[in-house]
Amino acid sequence: MRLDKFLKVSRLIKRRTVAKEMCNKGRISVNGQIAKAGTNIKIDDEIAIQFGPKLVTVRVKAIKEMIRKEEAESMYTVVSEKKVEH
Repeated sequence: MRLDKFLKVSRLIKRRTVAKEMCNKGRISVNGQIAKAGTNIKIDDEIAIQFGPKLVTVRVKAIKEMIRKEEAESMYTVVSEKKVEH
């Protein structure tokens, strides 16, 4: 599954276009490497997302094309959340 679609389906980012823009700005990395929106995501990949001053790292647990809002968090586990100094 594409990175931008995974971020939307898992509800880590609300809209796919926003996920795509964040990828283009280099704010998202997969397994330690800056990722593009079309990067293929697999189970056990680590995704690091920079939301302003906060860096959130998650590990992919499941990949589903569609999922109910209440179950979206079952697609990943949060590895770490930390503030980043600029």
